[in-house]
Amino acid sequence: MRKPGRHFLQIPGPSTVPDRVLRAIDNQTMDHRSPEFGVLGRRALDGMKSVFNTTSDVIIYPASGTGAWEAALVNTLSPGDTVLMCETGHFAWLWDRLAKRLGLKPELIDTDWRQAADVDAIQARLRKDSAHDIKAVCVVHNETSTGCTSDIAAVRAAIDATGHPALLMVDTISSLGSVEYLHDDWGVDVTVGGSQKGLMLPPGLSFNAVSEKAKAASHSAALPRSYWDWDEMIASNKTGYFPYTPATNMLYGLVEAIDMLNEEGMEHVFARHKRHARATRLAVETWGLEVLCRVPEHYSPVLTAVMMPEGHSADALRRIIHTELNMSLGSGLGRLQDRVFRIGHLGDFNDLMLLGTLSGIEVGLARAEVPHNKGGTQAAINFLASTEDAQNADRAA
Repeated sequence: MRKPGRHFLQIPGPSTVPDRVLRAIDNQTMDHRSPEFGVLGRRALDGMKSVFNTTSDVIIYPASGTGAWEAALVNTLSPGDTVLMCETGHFAWLWDRLAKRLGLKPELIDTDWRQAADVDAIQARLRKDSAHDIKAVCVVHNETSTGCTSDIAAVRAAIDATGHPALLMVDTISSLGSVEYLHDDWGVDVTVGGSQKGLMLPPGLSFNAVSEKAKAASHSAALPRSYWDWDEMIASNKTGYFPYTPATNMLYGLVEAIDMLNEEGMEHVFARHKRHARATRLAVETWGLEVLCRVPEHYSPVLTAVMMPEGHSADALRRIIHTELNMSLGSGLGRLQDRVFRIGHLGDFNDLMLLGTLSGIEVGLARAEVPHNKGGTQAAINFLASTEDAQNADRAA
């Protein structure tokens, strides 16, 4: 049976793709060796430097974020190298698993999945590593499975305080373009990104922003690499080209998406995401439900993970909302399966879209007979009505 109206895609990525980006992707495919393509390539590469806030090289792969994880590791490390990771959630766990498959030796700092990266634990472990066996520290900036955002500047300060030479690698797949990120100022060596969340594109592009220290490490790294090799990419990218066939039409969309972010202004983009996150948490609190992230300083501007009352199924709620209201919410992943649902409020998103999302959840809670208080959507309305500019949004966050 046909479902009327537009589907509400409120998972924390892939996010809704704006019509402007869809129209850009719809352009006729270009000759990727033509002079015109070199101009497009340089616009995309230079534009991504501004998004990462870096003057160093940014590499664009036709791949998912998982590919960019692998590229970060294989370009900088050798078989048997020790890598320090913090298990902030399911995606940090997946990066750890990938590292093991590549022949690395990851050490995982455990958390309860309700907080961001444990900066003190990272610093303590590095202080014990007098032999400097740890070659890299890997942190997920915004953990998509939990709704917790880590303080990357604090992680960098912790590494520096120990005098440890380990590389700092950061996953920004769900935060890039939605949460302030300063690759250079925070001293990150490799930043991993993806196209399908804050950048408002379909899945299909991934990114590595790389420091000079990371490029130097790549010259002695011994993990095998071919497709992911930085050197070939950087050499071709100087003139806007790629060493193999690029995702041409996705690059059209990427340039358009970067233009849209700049037209809105990145400060306004970040404030908008904080404002919508705050409104969402007010709704959740009014319903009498619990936000999974238990440290307010770690709240994500990109998504909110909500815990279900004991004895109630998050998947059953999501199924009712999807079937009866034509809206998708994020599922619980890993150890959170069926225990939480995740509300995405990222990308090309406005007040009315958020209120439609929260209204759908409130209706779904009633239909699924989940114990809750009424009025969550109204609490969000009241907040949004009183915070209409970036200054107020920053203050409220």
